[in-house]
Amino acid sequence: MKTCGRQHGAALLMAMLTVTLVATFAAAAMWQQWRSVEVEQAERARVQSAWILTGALDWARLILREDTRANGIGAPDHLSEPWAVPLEEARLSTFLAAEKGVATVSSADEALDAFLSGQIVDQQALLNASNLVENGKVSEPGLKSFTRLFELLGLPPAQLAALAENMRFAADTSAANRSGSMASLMPQRVEQLVWLGLPPETVAALRPYVTLLPPGVRTTVNLNTASPQVIYAAIDGLTMSEALRLVAERDRSHFRNVPDAAKLLGRDLPGFTNDQVSVGSKFFESRGRLRLGEVVVEERSLLQRDQVEVKVVWRERGVIEAPAPGASLPGR
Repeated sequence: MKTCGRQHGAALLMAMLTVTLVATFAAAAMWQQWRSVEVEQAERARVQSAWILTGALDWARLILREDTRANGIGAPDHLSEPWAVPLEEARLSTFLAAEKGVATVSSADEALDAFLSGQIVDQQALLNASNLVENGKVSEPGLKSFTRLFELLGLPPAQLAALAENMRFAADTSAANRSGSMASLMPQRVEQLVWLGLPPETVAALRPYVTLLPPGVRTTVNLNTASPQVIYAAIDGLTMSEALRLVAERDRSHFRNVPDAAKLLGRDLPGFTNDQVSVGSKFFESRGRLRLGEVVVEERSLLQRDQVEVKVVWRERGVIEAPAPGASLPGR
């Protein structure tokens, strides 16, 4: 009897071990399957967001190209044109167009919410930090404009002096520059000006009024799109009240050329020249924002328009928000 009991106990133990082993394998298989589904969904979301945002970029390039074709080369750029109208957030119900009888959109795809928004921002409505350096030297006109902006914002002049010198140092890539290996990298975004010694709080204060365009290309400020603060900084001798008047007048009817704007002031200003200001733009920033399921992706691209050709200078994309499952997104 004792032997029989031991055998039953051993059999029961083996059965329990077998069940535990099978349950472990089953759980591992289910986890692997769940993980594969998660990876597949993430990859699909990445691919979908990539081509949707690429479509938004192509839309921006088309708008700028058609603006030139419709108005002619050299025509004024102003805030009443189609490119200046933001694309409000719109819902996209279907991403893949399937032919009848070939494929159908799954219920998961039908339930997936996607919202796209975007805008085109004139970068010549801002002061170009690259204008601080010209032909390997600190530019006097560029330095004057930034000096007026720093004074207007109450920023320390010493920080501007350091910025200009470090910008010149970073731009000097000649073989004669023996200290080139110690120079900071030339920044490509305004937020990267911290590389040149500006404190983050100063960069944040400059952000609404400053851009950073490719070095070597001097740009003017567009009177039809710039803010009063930028116009004030760009034109030496201009008062803030005169800058506000220019903005009020151009909002009623855009300027067709620089002399038209100069006539409103009733006096001659040395800084009111085609070298400092203009009524047209070549550089624009395209901004796209996609809410795809529970992920928000934002893309920024710098566009350069040369007559009817619009090329991409740089492009960056990143996830700016990834809410936890079940959390609601802003604006939803």
